[in-house]
Amino acid sequence: MTGPQTKRAGVLSAGTLLVDYGKVIDTYPSRDGLAMIERISTSTGGAALNLAMDLGLLGAAFDVGLMGCVADDEDGAYILEACASVAIDTTRVQVQTGATTAFTDVMVERAGGRRTFFTHLGTNALFQAGPSDIENSSARILHVGNLGVHPLMEQPDADGGSGWAALLEAARASGMRTNMELPSLAPHRLEVLAGPCLPHLDTIIVNELEASALTGADISAPSVDDPVDWAAMDALAHGLIDRGVSSLAVVHFPAGSVAAAPGGRAWRQGSVLLERDQVRSTTGAGDAFAAGVILGLHDGWSVDTSLRLGAAAAAACVRDPHTSKGITTAAACLASAEQAGYRTT
Repeated sequence: MTGPQTKRAGVLSAGTLLVDYGKVIDTYPSRDGLAMIERISTSTGGAALNLAMDLGLLGAAFDVGLMGCVADDEDGAYILEACASVAIDTTRVQVQTGATTAFTDVMVERAGGRRTFFTHLGTNALFQAGPSDIENSSARILHVGNLGVHPLMEQPDADGGSGWAALLEAARASGMRTNMELPSLAPHRLEVLAGPCLPHLDTIIVNELEASALTGADISAPSVDDPVDWAAMDALAHGLIDRGVSSLAVVHFPAGSVAAAPGGRAWRQGSVLLERDQVRSTTGAGDAFAAGVILGLHDGWSVDTSLRLGAAAAAACVRDPHTSKGITTAAACLASAEQAGYRTT
């Protein structure tokens, strides 16, 4: 990195903080049907919190900070204690009295780990931050995730922007680089929320459905063993560059990932080869992938190597039903992935 970023270090992760209550079920029932809950787990969740936790577990050699909102309740205390366990700076986490910390019930199908989410917005609906909240940050990268669950940040302003767009713009003006993740919302909703943010992003890391929504493409979601139209995936990444992302657009999907940069540059990376019974839950896998990529980019790794760490971190994540517990150091994740092998591109 060049310019003001060379004097900066660390990642500040802003946005969604919550507690995931994971429930492994035998099958997903039809409406009015019955499913059996086989296992229950509690873990940290939300795009901002997951990324911060995953960076800590990967052994990031730089400071990791968190910005969001929790309540002064049991779940809020659980989140703050989890952050302390991996030395995440929570001085920018707002604590609301008399509120409820956001939580999600995650129904995970035993076979294959597919998930369905039932979320209570809680304190995520109370989160609000502006340029003054990052003035004293020395972080090199501001990561934002997720849009769609923070109504105070998503209100449109007179210029057609939003609180998120203003925060990203201020971060870049101060010398930070910016990155964004998205949730899987309806395409029109994603376009409305993320469109104003794209010109203020250095990088974006999203899945193929989210990229399709932002670029207007019609891409189906391939399963991990389906044939991949790699050229179509490349086009999604290039489409995000065309829409304003300035440095790197990364699109991930079950079989791998692609990245694109201005000038037509492109990269491909296959996902790690795992047996079906090794996949305990895919909850948090996208955040783990993003954490691996961001760690690599922060430390000046090549795009190829950063994508490889993203794939390795995601593979470590899905081996455990907890959102982040399967993740180990970057070196250990890469060694395990190398042993298993990667899908071809």
